[in-house]
Amino acid sequence: MARIVVITHEHDRFQSSRDILLRRDSPYLLFDVLAELKRRGHTVRIEQGLSKTSSADIAVLHVDATITPADYLDYARSFPFCLNVATADISKRRVSGALVNEGDAWQGPVIVKSNLNNQGIPERLLNRRAQRASKPLPFPEVPTLQPYEVYDSLGDVPDGVFERDDLVVDRFIPEKEPDGFAARFWVFCGASERCTRYVSPNALVKASETIRREPVPIPEEMRALRHELGFDYGKFDFVMHEGRAVLLDANTTPGRPKNLVKMFAAGAAHLADGFEGLIRQLR
Repeated sequence: MARIVVITHEHDRFQSSRDILLRRDSPYLLFDVLAELKRRGHTVRIEQGLSKTSSADIAVLHVDATITPADYLDYARSFPFCLNVATADISKRRVSGALVNEGDAWQGPVIVKSNLNNQGIPERLLNRRAQRASKPLPFPEVPTLQPYEVYDSLGDVPDGVFERDDLVVDRFIPEKEPDGFAARFWVFCGASERCTRYVSPNALVKASETIRREPVPIPEEMRALRHELGFDYGKFDFVMHEGRAVLLDANTTPGRPKNLVKMFAAGAAHLADGFEGLIRQLR
């Protein structure tokens, strides 16, 4: 049996209850995986913030922020092995395969997004908790929240957007369906994985707002990108466009939508198998 440590930001709330099996109240998918690993006999400890006394066989870097602070990376590297230690930057500029620049030849619609993961909402939440605790803001440069905006063409993008570091412009290429739009979500841990195509009535497809879903295969382009970006555990959002897989977003701390908690929990055992596979590789 392995000793597992999960490294979270000091102001993050991975769970409300102290015992990981008492209440299923975490917003994160990893919660269900850890609960299954604990049920199998592994020891699990959530390390909130940095500590110089922790020891473990394997750690998981689970800092819910677009750019992982350097001191957390240093701490993660102090363990014999740490999942996702190579994924310090999941900004859109680093991971998106749909980026366009001013003057490109793209003729279709575009979407203006925050360069930060999840519109920078995780960073704002961590700042708010730090402020309540009378501590320095961990992410003082987070820009004002800006909703995603879709435009018919590059020429319709407002002046100044391409000069802003906090925004990116992507090709807007959801998979069109007769009754809506589709996107694909690939969740993985080690060698265990599942990939699901969700169809939504909304052009901005979210797993929590879908009318149907189906399992789909994982394109080799996505596997190559996972290796290139250094992901051991996480979620990729992508679409198929003109026969090619295009990565839109990558997340090291995927969530568990409230209306899909049972479905996500049901797949936790499979992901836990992948986690145990990583443990066996270490030994």
